[in-house]
Amino acid sequence: MPQSQSRWFDPGRHADRRPFLLARNRIFAAIRGWFAARGFIEVDCGALQVSPGNETHLHAFATDMVLPDGSRQPRYLHTSPEFACKKLLAAGETRIFDIAKVYRNRERTLTHAPEFTMLEWYRAREDYEIVIEDTLALVRLAAETAGTQHFQWRGRDCDPLAGAEWLTVNDAFLRYAGIDLLSTLDADGNADRDALASLSETRIAADDTWSDIFSRILSEDIEANLGNGRVTVLYEYPAVEAALARTSARDRRVAERFELYACGVELANGFGELTDAVEQRRRFEADMALKEKIYGERYPIDEDLLQALTMMPPASGVALGLDRLIMLAAGAVTIDQVLWTPVP
Repeated sequence: MPQSQSRWFDPGRHADRRPFLLARNRIFAAIRGWFAARGFIEVDCGALQVSPGNETHLHAFATDMVLPDGSRQPRYLHTSPEFACKKLLAAGETRIFDIAKVYRNRERTLTHAPEFTMLEWYRAREDYEIVIEDTLALVRLAAETAGTQHFQWRGRDCDPLAGAEWLTVNDAFLRYAGIDLLSTLDADGNADRDALASLSETRIAADDTWSDIFSRILSEDIEANLGNGRVTVLYEYPAVEAALARTSARDRRVAERFELYACGVELANGFGELTDAVEQRRRFEADMALKEKIYGERYPIDEDLLQALTMMPPASGVALGLDRLIMLAAGAVTIDQVLWTPVP
C-alpha cells in the first residue's frame, strides 16, 4: 500500500510517528510532575454530561442514555471538562487539573481533531495573571522536555523559552487591522455592529453580527501575526467575546480572558471565572438563541452548574490544547501525528 494511502497502524507510518508519540508521553509525565509540585490534585471528569457547553459556535456529539426501563435521556460528550471542574471547586477543591479527552464536531484540520486532549486547570482565590504565568511555564516545560529551543510550523518560528509578548486585543486590532476596537463598544461593553463594520476592510454580509465581524478580522488579519519569534499572550478580550469570564474591574468593555499563541497557532484560552449565576444564565440563553438562529439547534443549560456557581469561590482557569502544544514541541506538522490512535 502506498504511504499516502496507508492507515496510522501501517508499521512504516507508525515508525515515522513514534518519536512524536514518545515525546507526548514524556510531556504528559512532566506536566503531571509540575502540577504535583505545586499542590494540585489531578481529577478525572466524566465525559457524559447534561450539557456539552453553551457557546454559539461549539458543536457537540450527542447520544442517549438508556435507563433500565428502556426510557431515554439525552446526553452529550463534553467539549471541555469546565462545568464539572467548577462543580468540584464549589465542592471545596482549590487547585485541580484534568488531562481530559474532549469531543467537538465540525472540527478537523491540521490543528483540529474531533477527539483531542485538553489540559484544564483551576486555582481558587487566585488572580488570572497567575494562570497566565502557569501557561507560559507549561509551554517552556514542553519545549524543554522535548529537547527543543524553537517551535516551527508552516514557515513560522517561535522561541518558547524567550520572554512572552503581552498584547491586548485592542492593541492587536490597532496594529494589524488599523481598527480601534474599543471605540465600537459603549461604556458597558455593548457592541455597535455598524461601527465595527464601517471600520473593517474584510468582507461583511448583511446578517453578520459584531461578533461575526470580530472573529473574521481576528482569523484573517491578526492570528497569523501572533506568536512569531516569541509566544504571544493576547489578553483583555471584549466582554461580549468572553461568555464565561468576569468583566474587568478596570474597564467594563473588556473581560479577564486571554489566549496564548505560538507560530500563529492558538494553544490556550483562559479566564478569571464568572461566578454570577444570574449573569451566566443570561449569557448562556443569549448564546443558545443565536445558535438556534444560525444552526437550528440549541443545547440545554446545566442547572447544576448554575447552582454550583452560587457556591463557587473566585477562581481562575485555563484550557490548553495539549495535542497542539506537543505537535509544536515535537516538531510534528499535523495534530494526527501526535495522537496514538487518530480518529478514522
